[in-house]
Amino acid sequence: MMIHTSKGKWIALIISSFTFIICLLSSIVYGYTDTSWSTAIAAFKENDGSTAHLVIQNVRLPRALIAATVGACLAVSGAIMQSITKNPLASPSILGINAGAVFFVVIGVVFFQFQSLQSYMILGLVGAAVAFIVVFVLSSIGREGLTPMKLVLAGAAVSALFSSMTQGFLTINEAALDQVLFWLAGSVANRPIDLLMTGFPYLMIGLFAAFFLSKQMNLLAMGDDVAFGLGQNIVLVKFVFALIVVVLAGISVAIAGPIGFIGIIIPHIVRSFIGIQHQWVFPFCALYGGILLLLSDIAARYIIMPKEVPVGVMTALIGVPFFIYVARRRIGA
Repeated sequence: MMIHTSKGKWIALIISSFTFIICLLSSIVYGYTDTSWSTAIAAFKENDGSTAHLVIQNVRLPRALIAATVGACLAVSGAIMQSITKNPLASPSILGINAGAVFFVVIGVVFFQFQSLQSYMILGLVGAAVAFIVVFVLSSIGREGLTPMKLVLAGAAVSALFSSMTQGFLTINEAALDQVLFWLAGSVANRPIDLLMTGFPYLMIGLFAAFFLSKQMNLLAMGDDVAFGLGQNIVLVKFVFALIVVVLAGISVAIAGPIGFIGIIIPHIVRSFIGIQHQWVFPFCALYGGILLLLSDIAARYIIMPKEVPVGVMTALIGVPFFIYVARRRIGA
């Protein structure tokens, strides 16, 4: 049900924030090692060096923070891409940005032996930017110019190209495969907290920039002619938002690997009850993107316990049916 009043949206935002916090805390408490809420509280009040306390502080806390941050960034970047391209299927994973970021990280590891966290951040950003530019250029070629269908087709082609080249380079370099294998699965497990801390300032700048420019996105969503008539610099606004997408998606992939479908699912869910005003869409996307990835990660711990399913598999299981539904509704099937 659509929430029409500002008061109702604020109430929904507060409830969603509490839900986000509960999911974050649940990610710290639940897992293979049997712990409780009281154990988690004790671990932060006075760590006694026990296994449970060490797991909570050194394993689950970083994992929960990474899942919350990456989920939020992927959801917001998906919402931006859908609005800019006017394509309901646009997202970092569908348009090849994830694959481009992973490919450049692999290139850096295979050919240049990069190992520093900062280098992964830079490579992820460059790869995301290159993929976005290539997809945009390919989908703009032709008499009709850029259309939603051409954008998806170009994204699928670029994603397949980068993915196949990634697999090819890793096949001929087993040492590099061992080094980046945990990236390729798309997971928030076993990620060092330093990796998040390196990219966190840039991710926050990207999120706050999106929130700050949300009203410009509202004008852009009304159509280029209308936005231009109201005095908006269309090229500059689109460039800034494209830069935000590259930062959010590129760094997220560098941290957690190619986790897909969050950028598709969450914006549609949010717009279904909040509407299309981006000053509301972006904050709700950030919260629900974090919630979805946190819940997916918790579920991934229990499905085949004591082993874990990569969280990228969980989001795909949820996202593929939703993707098919959106695509069928788009073509009127």
